[in-house]
Amino acid sequence: MRKRRNHDAGFKARVALEAVKGECTVSELAAEYGVHPTMIHQWKKALLDGAADIFECGGQKPAAEVDEETVRSLHAKIGELAIANDFLSRKLKPWIGK
Repeated sequence: MRKRRNHDAGFKARVALEAVKGECTVSELAAEYGVHPTMIHQWKKALLDGAADIFECGGQKPAAEVDEETVRSLHAKIGELAIANDFLSRKLKPWIGK
């Protein structure tokens, strides 16, 4: 059984753009890049569906707002977990021999 491959966004975009150009058939592209033709059709559809979003808001994604209270609580949790990890690693040393 073959392992499922994960392609990066750049690869998908490159293949989808070639499919949109129409210089080669989808079957030829699938053979060239080693992917199933159905995947190329899905990537092409996603490219065409998302193309309008590129030109909205000046092409930039809006910055995510950060709640200061959430940041403080997450930093506190990180500190608690670091202390617990340190404590447990010291207590575990006699059993693992390090």
